[in-house]
Amino acid sequence: MPGLLPPLRRIAHLDMDAFYASVELLRYPQLKGLPVVIGGGRRPADEVLQLRGALPVDQFPLLQDYVGRGVITTATYAARVFGIGSAMGLMKAAKLCPQAILLPVDFDEYRKYSRQFKAIVTDIAPLMEDRGVDEVYIDFTDVPGGQREGGRTLARLIQKAIFDATGLTCSIGVAPNKLIAKMASEFNKPQGIAIVHATDLQTAIWPLACRKINGIGPKAEAKLNALDIHTIGDLATCERQWLIAHFGKSTGAWMHHAAWGRDERPVVTVSEPVSMSRETTFDRDLHAVRDKAELGAIFTDLCTKLAGDLQRKGYVGKTIGIKLRFDDFKSVTRDATLAQATADATTLRRTAGLCLKRVDLSRKLRLLGVRVGTLSKLGTSENSSPNRLSLLTQSPSEAINTIAFNDQLF
Repeated sequence: MPGLLPPLRRIAHLDMDAFYASVELLRYPQLKGLPVVIGGGRRPADEVLQLRGALPVDQFPLLQDYVGRGVITTATYAARVFGIGSAMGLMKAAKLCPQAILLPVDFDEYRKYSRQFKAIVTDIAPLMEDRGVDEVYIDFTDVPGGQREGGRTLARLIQKAIFDATGLTCSIGVAPNKLIAKMASEFNKPQGIAIVHATDLQTAIWPLACRKINGIGPKAEAKLNALDIHTIGDLATCERQWLIAHFGKSTGAWMHHAAWGRDERPVVTVSEPVSMSRETTFDRDLHAVRDKAELGAIFTDLCTKLAGDLQRKGYVGKTIGIKLRFDDFKSVTRDATLAQATADATTLRRTAGLCLKRVDLSRKLRLLGVRVGTLSKLGTSENSSPNRLSLLTQSPSEAINTIAFNDQLF
């Protein structure tokens, strides 16, 4: 009707609560309320976990018994009160909470539940942007119930639908845009809903630390703090040109917009990955010569799994790269670009191996990774020749065994 105003833009950010840990608690309900840490690779001590629901609590592997350099993927809220967080070393976490139960990562299980909760979301609100295994953006603007109570009604419906179907909880922030919605989803965790309107900027957003803006990392935060800018409100008082002078044209202008809650990015329902990668941190430092056989097996396994990822998702890539982190924590990367895109494990292994030859490997290694970039969908005209497609009829493990790597460093 003439004179009616368009609906207010309402964007939600949904974040699953301690997702990996919550999935594990579905398998092991006897651990609910206890400090549980997920991380590291599978260990001999984990064989007892095959008893699953029947396993008494006192028989689960404990964090205090862990030896190695694995890192935490996530932890239950009961573990977080001890100061434990994602990306923390397991040995360090053991000092903070030795009695925590340690479980290995099971990505297949997490991906299964990820697909389930996203299907539930799109059934209710079709405009959803996938942001990873445990978070999405949703456009509430034109969805029935999306404007009621600022979006709270629809957020409650989605929370209940996910919980009823999976037993998992999530937190949702609803705001005028993605930037504020992501911050809002953290306000009332776990199982919370936070509604922020444009008029709430000064009271709800400005008192927060600058680090709460998605995109301001530790280095930018340290520089801001050195300039006596600690909160988003402090940042909002800075002139745009002053920020550009200190942080560059692009970043400075973006910081000014972010501090004032401006973000016009749409919810993108279809997006293509830029790259795919696999990497692992070793339990002990490995040397390219003395530990050649072990490194070779790890390297081959990474390439095999990465080829499987590409094939499963229907992508091929032209740029093959490696990532190395040495025992002094310095990292290097090298890559090479092929004439034709591939998802063949043999080709990945050979090309990544050639990249290794461009690195000084006299120091011990603590991390090794393989990456494929310049991705395109399999079947497009530029990568659909019969020869390349025939390579993909082999499983990654079959392909990797068709060539000897005598010319490789490991």
